[in-house]
Amino acid sequence: MVRPTISMTRRTFSAALASLPAFAAASDWPQWRGPTRDGKVSGVDWPETLQGDRLRQKWRIELGPSYSGPIVAADRIFTTETVDKKREVVKAIDRATGRELWAVSWDGAISVPFFAKSNGDWIRSTPAYDGERLFVGGIRDVLVCLSAADGRELWRRDFVAELKSTVPAFGFVCSPLVVDGAVYVQAAGGFLKLEAATGKVIWKSLEDGGGMFGSAFSSPVLVDVAGRPQLVVQTREQLAGVDHNTGEVLWSEKIPAFRGMNILTPTLHQGRFFTSAYGGKSSAYSIENKDGKYTVSPAWENKTQGYMSTPVIIEGHAYLHLRNQRFTCIDLATGELKWTTPKTFGKYWSLVANKNRILALDERGDLLLIEASPTEFKLIDERHISDEETWAHLAVSGQQLAVRELKALALYDWS
Repeated sequence: MVRPTISMTRRTFSAALASLPAFAAASDWPQWRGPTRDGKVSGVDWPETLQGDRLRQKWRIELGPSYSGPIVAADRIFTTETVDKKREVVKAIDRATGRELWAVSWDGAISVPFFAKSNGDWIRSTPAYDGERLFVGGIRDVLVCLSAADGRELWRRDFVAELKSTVPAFGFVCSPLVVDGAVYVQAAGGFLKLEAATGKVIWKSLEDGGGMFGSAFSSPVLVDVAGRPQLVVQTREQLAGVDHNTGEVLWSEKIPAFRGMNILTPTLHQGRFFTSAYGGKSSAYSIENKDGKYTVSPAWENKTQGYMSTPVIIEGHAYLHLRNQRFTCIDLATGELKWTTPKTFGKYWSLVANKNRILALDERGDLLLIEASPTEFKLIDERHISDEETWAHLAVSGQQLAVRELKALALYDWS
C-alpha cells in the first residue's frame, strides 16, 4: 500500500488511489464495499448458477451477533461479535479451515432507541485492513487499531472519554476509510482524520453535536471532484466535500430524510454524486469548481427512496434496493426509472458487481444472481443459504464468498 506523507498533494493522492486495486488483489476484500469501495470486483466471470456443487459451503463457525461485514485477507478472515451484551470481540479466522487464529475483546455495548431495537444492540461498523493493521469501530464510539498478525492492540481512541462527545444513539456505524497513512471516520459527533500509525487526531470537521440525530451512518469515500482531491461524506443531514489535508468543508448540500436516515455511501459517476434517502428522494448533484469556489447544482431527482443499501453502478445505471423492498434501475444521466420490480424482497440487500453480473444478499438469507440490464429485471438464479438473518455486507474474494450470518460466519467456494 502506498504510504507517503499525511499531507497529500494531488499527485500523491492520485498515486494512492491508483494503488488501491493492486493492494486489494493481495488482501482481497479489505474494507467496506470491497477493494475499490464501490461494490465492484474483477476477475474470472461468475458461474451461471448458485445450485449444487457450483456453490459449496467450505466451513461455517458459530459466533455472537454482529452486523460488521467480514474482511478477507490472503490467508485469513477478520470478523467481529458482541458477547453477552457486554463485550465486543474481534477474531481472525483461518481462511482454509475456519480455525480461530486469535481473538481480542473489550467491554462495549449500548441499548439503541426503541424504533431501531429490532436491529439489535450489537457491533455494526465494518473494519478496515491496510495489509498490516486492522481498524475496528466499537459501538460505544471507540476506534481500535490491532496488529493483523496476532491481534495485539497498537492504539485505541475512546472518543467519548477523550473528546467529551456523547455515546452515539445508534452506535459507531461508519466504516473506516484507510488511505495514505490516514484513517477517516464519522465519530465523536463529527468527521475525523487520524494518523493510522498512532491514532492521533489530525482534524475534526462537520461537527453536529452528537446525540440522537448526530449518530452518523454513512461511510466516506476518497475521490477527485471537479479537479480537486477530497473526501465526500454524507452526514445525517447533508452531503459534503471535505479537504483531506485541513478538514475544510468545500461544499455541502442538504439531504432531507426521515429522522436523518441518510445511510447510503456517496456514489460518484461522471462528475455527479448520486444519493437516495429514507423518507426523502433520489437525487444527483453536479459539483463545479470555479477559481476555488464550489457550487452544487441538482441535476435531477425522482421519488424513489433508498434505505440502507448502497447501489452498484454499471454502464451508467444505478441498481438500487428501495425502502419499499423493491429493486430498481435508474439512468444516472436523466434520473429516469428504467424498471422497478413488482415483487418485493427483504429489507436490505448488500450488492457486489462483476462486469454485468450482480450478487445480492438479502437479509433473509437469500442469495440472488442478477444480470444487469437497463431493459428489465433479469434474475438468473437464487438460493437460500442461511436460516439466520444476513444483514452484514457480503464479501467476494476470487471464487469465494464470505457470508456473515447474524450468529455465524460461513465461507463458500463458487466454482
